[in-house]
Amino acid sequence: MNRKATALDVAKLAGVSRSAVSLVLNGRGDGNVALESQQRIREAAAALNYSPNKIALSLRNQQSRIIGIVSDQVVTSPFDGNIIAGADAVARSHGFVTVVMDTELDESRDESAVETLLDRQVDGLMYVTVGLRPLHVPPNMARVPSILANCFDDRPEAGLPSVIPDEVRGGREAAEHVMSLGHRDIAFLAGDSLTPAAPRRIDGYRDAFKVAGMPVNEDRVIQVGWDIDAGFHGAMKLLDGVEPLARPTAILCANDRLAIGVVLACYRLGLNVPEDVSVMGYDDEFRVAKAMVPALSTMALPLREMGEAAMTALLAEVEAVPNGKNDDGGTGASAGGASATGAEPASSSETMVPCRLVVRDSTGPVPAGR
Repeated sequence: MNRKATALDVAKLAGVSRSAVSLVLNGRGDGNVALESQQRIREAAAALNYSPNKIALSLRNQQSRIIGIVSDQVVTSPFDGNIIAGADAVARSHGFVTVVMDTELDESRDESAVETLLDRQVDGLMYVTVGLRPLHVPPNMARVPSILANCFDDRPEAGLPSVIPDEVRGGREAAEHVMSLGHRDIAFLAGDSLTPAAPRRIDGYRDAFKVAGMPVNEDRVIQVGWDIDAGFHGAMKLLDGVEPLARPTAILCANDRLAIGVVLACYRLGLNVPEDVSVMGYDDEFRVAKAMVPALSTMALPLREMGEAAMTALLAEVEAVPNGKNDDGGTGASAGGASATGAEPASSSETMVPCRLVVRDSTGPVPAGR
């Protein structure tokens, strides 16, 4: 069996010292090792198929190279797993591994889940939720660099940074899309106001009318819930028994399940989508929006992008803090470091990630005569 190459083998092949090999391959070569020597070291390491021993490196740096992730339901839910997938991909690219614990929506388990991960000597923590919501942050998260994804600190002066979707912008861009097709009588079926997402999406809808210089018909904004039956009954209220010239030509929905209900109501009433009524969803729900007939135009939530942005910011803090621990009691990573993923810092503690407009078959030009 061939012997595994060592750092000394790389040093001999590159004609440098062993310490120079260690500096370069551990990312500390700039300013310490000449650029020409750095190149020779990398070429020698590649030729010998050598990589540093991560366990030994962790012991030297007093880091575990592990990031703990607590989720409320992401692991056990069919939704939002892409947040963790995006975070894990960034962690792996930096030589870290992730360990995930799911509390299954039991808030009483939050602090113990964090403590369990801290006992494993994690270098940082992330909390991820299904659906945007305020979070009562477990106080023990302050012991290491920490960040929130798809949720935000519910304290008056937020201690932990967060990475969340730009729901206001998403609602505005959804309305602007149907406006660009000529629609002016546009209804909005929203979910309940228990989650911050619904009112923010409504605010975006109103912003689009304001920018277009048109008044908002508040009778067209109806909070009905989040499920298919709510969308069906909400659409029936808007369309059933209404003269063609008096019904909305487009209906925006706060999620894709509502949009499915709207399409079903249109079919019940003999209306075609999008020829008679354009319908737009929100979320771009996997195996739902694209598979619908007609396929749903929607706003795609930036799930993977949020995970990537949050982990990028968190690792920047982990690598900046001595031994990866908040000895000064600091409260977390700086979310502003996530801008490389397309996220936009909204404040020093909150980073907004834009949603993406997905145009499919359920939206079309305004009907003739409207």
